[in-house]
Amino acid sequence: MAEESGGHATTLGVRVEAARREAAGVTSYVLTAPDGAELPRWSPGAHVDVHLPSGTVRQYSLCGDPADRRSYRIAVLEQPAGRGGSVEVHRELRPGAAVQIGLPRSNFELVPARRYVFVAGGIGITPVLPMIRQVAASGIEWELVYGARTHGHFAFLGELAAHGDRVRTVPQDTAGVIDLDKLARGAAGAAVFCCGPAPLMDALVDAMAAAGHAGQVHLERFGPVATPVRDAAADDASGPEFVVELTRSGITVPVPRDVSVLDAVRGAGVDIPSSCEMGICGTCETTVLEGEVDHRDDLYTEAERATCGAMLVCVSRACGRKLVLDA
Repeated sequence: MAEESGGHATTLGVRVEAARREAAGVTSYVLTAPDGAELPRWSPGAHVDVHLPSGTVRQYSLCGDPADRRSYRIAVLEQPAGRGGSVEVHRELRPGAAVQIGLPRSNFELVPARRYVFVAGGIGITPVLPMIRQVAASGIEWELVYGARTHGHFAFLGELAAHGDRVRTVPQDTAGVIDLDKLARGAAGAAVFCCGPAPLMDALVDAMAAAGHAGQVHLERFGPVATPVRDAAADDASGPEFVVELTRSGITVPVPRDVSVLDAVRGAGVDIPSSCEMGICGTCETTVLEGEVDHRDDLYTEAERATCGAMLVCVSRACGRKLVLDA
């Protein structure tokens, strides 16, 4: 059953139909509606928020078949040294378990191209799988370069084997790292889609830029881009301490220097949904009615920042002394 906000469904109740080990530390989960009903449509590159029993919310890419309206599939790498979400998934999402998920959404859309080069690192294969399915069905030229620590860390090799030599695996322990400079030089005219650890994606961006193909790269990040240390004087000039007026809630909330807008608003009793809390997922996107935003996210492009009329309240702040938000 879907939970609603303002007359619109925001989450879906689903059941874990099956769980399967796909690689070292990686388990896939098939999710279905409890009554067997069709699930909302999605397109390659989409992800869902998974609301775990503890209240933790984590994002996972949909890696099944978009044409299958009866089930979703996600895959999760267990990271014992992480923030706890992946460990909880592996502990709690057993077959038969009920869980709430958000509606599918995407910041990683498959754009039209004459040729595609897919680059995946480890669990970064998940959003790429449905992209490959769609491109392969269309007959467009494509290739996948897939890196992992060892052969045992490659997930979904059985599915990928059907594509023959279009798929190249690079186990780091025996073959080293992916030669991104060579890949970039051969990527002329191709749309390059990459998901994986930040060092892989950062290196790919640099290699593509060096090869003159910077505009052809599309990324799905697990974490925020490293940013330079901010200048304290610049922070003072831009007004790091400010207030936010929440029009729907009818309150004004002070935001101290060392507190995010999200935490300040929640402290005042107003709940804004969030997931990554690192400025990459868009869950906490909030409409800005007045004021200039100091965008510190890794989601919007510069053009979007100038026109979107919104902010990610988990990381972004005010340039002045006040923001008016639709919250």
